[in-house]
Amino acid sequence: MHPMPELIPMLKQLRLSGIMDSLEIRNRQAIDEKMAYTDFLALLIQDEVARRTQRKFDLRIRRAGFRNQKTLEDFDFSFNPAINKAQIMDLATCRFMEEKACVLIVGPCGTGKSHIAQALGHCAIRQGRDVLFTTQTKLLGQLQAARATNSYDRRLNTLAKVDLLIIDDFGLKPLRTPQDEDIHDLIGERYERRSTIITSNLDLSEWRDAFPNKLLGAATIDRIRHGAYCVVLDGKSYRTTKPLPKPQKKEVEKRVKSSKN
Repeated sequence: MHPMPELIPMLKQLRLSGIMDSLEIRNRQAIDEKMAYTDFLALLIQDEVARRTQRKFDLRIRRAGFRNQKTLEDFDFSFNPAINKAQIMDLATCRFMEEKACVLIVGPCGTGKSHIAQALGHCAIRQGRDVLFTTQTKLLGQLQAARATNSYDRRLNTLAKVDLLIIDDFGLKPLRTPQDEDIHDLIGERYERRSTIITSNLDLSEWRDAFPNKLLGAATIDRIRHGAYCVVLDGKSYRTTKPLPKPQKKEVEKRVKSSKN
């Protein structure tokens, strides 16, 4: 009698139904290679562990909310040789997360700030960490909406507990009250408890200017910068524009005639 029909309900009860995906192949392999029962069982368990690991990885990637799948493997360090590759590869170990430190990535538009931030988030997910990528505008909009529905504390607590929070485009838009208070509260909750990556077009010396309340801004930035790693990007923009196509000869002659008329 074939054991498969009897196995299916039992595997489902044990939440091991994924084993069915490779059971037939592994069973044939065990017969061909005359495997011991324990070796056959070990292969099935390894398959199940690999499946669950991949499923958790895929779930974390979806929850992270990355704009796109940016990794360090596809970042062109040669485009701007001044970028400190050694520093970024050291950050890729995610040792800064053990230190509960922030990573601040600053530089002009198009120099790869968002790419590197998302790539570091990808590295954290590979290590089994939960990551959330968001922009300053989206983050503050969510907190404002939560305040309107009396769920601010719950939303703030969720943001405070994520292993790695990535805030993109800090200071791109000036903060208004109570946005500056929201940022202050969030940074305060995460301070020395969780790591945060922040990208900005502003120089670090200009960050306080984004806050309407200068005292609140000073306190917030002081917490952000304490023990933080700063990555300064400079050079050409990766966002190159394509040259416009040259007009055909007939089109040029047509324009000339039109201008004479």
